[in-house]
Parts: sequence; structure tokens; C-alpha cells
Amino acid sequence: MEILIFILILTVLVLIHEAGHFFVAKKLGIKVEEFGFGIPPRIFGIKRGETIYSVNWLPIGGFVKLYGEDSAGGGKVGKSQHPVKDIGRAFFARPAWQRALVIVAGVVMNFILATVIISYLFGVAGVPVAGDKVIVAGVSPSSPAEQAGLSEGDVVVSVNDVFIKSPTQLTDYTKQHLGEELRVAVEKENGETKELSLTPRKQYPAGQGPMGVSVATNIAIKKYPWYQAPVIGLAESLKTSWMIASSLGTTIFQLVTKAQVPQGVAGPVGIAQLTGQFVQVGPMAVLSLVSILSLNLAVLNILPIPALDGGRLFFILIEMVTRKKVSQKYEGYAHAAGMVLLLGLIALITFHDITRLISGVPLLPK
Repeated sequence: MEILIFILILTVLVLIHEAGHFFVAKKLGIKVEEFGFGIPPRIFGIKRGETIYSVNWLPIGGFVKLYGEDSAGGGKVGKSQHPVKDIGRAFFARPAWQRALVIVAGVVMNFILATVIISYLFGVAGVPVAGDKVIVAGVSPSSPAEQAGLSEGDVVVSVNDVFIKSPTQLTDYTKQHLGEELRVAVEKENGETKELSLTPRKQYPAGQGPMGVSVATNIAIKKYPWYQAPVIGLAESLKTSWMIASSLGTTIFQLVTKAQVPQGVAGPVGIAQLTGQFVQVGPMAVLSLVSILSLNLAVLNILPIPALDGGRLFFILIEMVTRKKVSQKYEGYAHAAGMVLLLGLIALITFHDITRLISGVPLLPK
């Protein structure tokens, strides 16, 4: 089931991406020869108008085939293959700004998908946020906290009549009063409020702290009004995209120079494993994963890497600046080199994923 969910997520992300290329191309009057579900060879196809809508044997993702796309570097489409009257509708024959719009559309669709999901999570489902209660997560044996009667699950309300709203506030206040008797008001799990007395130690075992207690903030579910959720969702998408872009530079550098996969980086195998962990948490967690993967796909695709959308966009931008198309031959060489590099990196990451999977190490802590 987890594998099927992973395949479904991957398919949705790719189809949404390709749908962006498809709709913008149609809107601009560029001929779309095929919109395919899955990866060829083809099982069957239905022609509607000038476009074939196909279902292919490998049910992962999809693709859009544009008329004249292979001649993007300025080549010509032979008369024997296409009627002369359609040359004006070929992708390569359209103005640079139109080709740029078609290419960017896939990235935009992935970004929109992520923003919609995040907005839904913020506005309808709600998102977990840190609350304003400080909860006792653990008590060390023979510590001042244990001797005073603090128990796991207690809520620290105040210390010396100072209301406590965060673990940091409690820690800072305690360190300012080492060796002094403190009056700690706590709320028990049954709702009863008690005032306890304890003296934080000046000397204490490593890892225990002056009170000998570990604390954490409670988790609350916060929902935003419908009119705020899209704004919050957009801001969160932009913030996450920037974080992804910032970390990609370091990741690529380590992969290329050290042949080392950084912690937290995963390929298809690792993402499938990660999907299993999110499925166990619940549907909202899976939606959150979909939004993160969609933003990753958007950011990665817009980078000026040959063989990706960003690489193709880069050559179009060169054309717009120089007023001259880049040689189809050289652009083809660049895309081929980019594809080899990408496949090599994917192979390295996949090997790392499989090694981690065999060793039983989860991608994220459970």
C-alpha cells in the first residue's frame, strides 16, 4: 500500500507539472501532439482533435509531446513529416517569450499545487504549533524535582508567581536562582493545581540540569480564517522554496566533489521509504509530504541544469539577450551531458538509499 501511495504521489506531481506545459501550449496555439499518462511504450491512445491522449505501460508520471519540440535549437521540420501550414505552430518557431512561458508553466503548476495544499492545511485541517504550556516530559531519579513531587505530565504554571510560557523561560529563570528555594505551581493531569517547593542545584549530574527535569511545549492545532490561509500558504511556500534552493547548493557540491550523500537527501527509494513513515502518521502528514515534494520538484526543475526545464529556459534567455538561437547541436550536447550527470547523481543517491534501507535506518527519526 505504501509503495502504491508513493507511485500515486509521484504520478500526480508529474502530471500536474506536464499539465502546465500542456495548457499553456494550447492557449498559445502551439500544437500538442500527445499528452501521455505513464511512460511508453503505449498501451492505447485516443485522439481528440489534433492531440493523442495515451496510457502507457509504466504507470509513473506522464509527458507532453509538442510539435517541433526537438527542433528547439533552430532546426527545421521536414515537409515529409509535417504539413507546411503547421510550421507556424511548431514549438521552435514561436517567439522566445512564448517558449519560455511553456517551459516555466510546469514549475508554476507544482508551486501552485503546493500552495493550495499548504493553504488547506493552515485553513481547514489546521497545523500543529507550539502552545504556551510547559509540560514535564521526564523527571530524573533523586533530583530536586522528584523530591518535590513533580511528575511526568505535570504542567508548570508559575515559579515564584512568575507565569511560565516556554521551556526557555523556565530554564533561564531557574539558572538565575540556583541554590534558592522556589515555589513552583503545577497543574496535575487530573486538573488539580498544587504548589511545590524545590531548590535548583548549583552542582548536578551531566544531562540533568539544576532541577533534574526535562520539559517540552504542548502542541496545539491552529487554524487560520479562510481569507488568511491563502496568504499564509503562499508565504510558507516561498519560505520553503528558498530553504530548498539554499540547501541544494551544498548538496550538489558534496555530491560532485566528495561523492558523498548528505544526511536527509533521498532519491526514489528513500522517498518511498519516507512515504511509508508519513502514511503511518496519517492523511494530513501525507498531504504535507506532497506539498514538500512538489516544491522540491519545482525548485529543482527551474535550476539552469541542462536536461531540465531550467536548462532549456537558460538557452532561451541567451537567445533573448543575443537575438540569436543557440546551435541545436551544442544545445543537444549540453542536455546530453546534463542527463548523464543527473543519472549519475541519481544512481549514487539510490545506492545510498538502498544501503540505508538494508541497515534499517529510517530517513527521518520516528
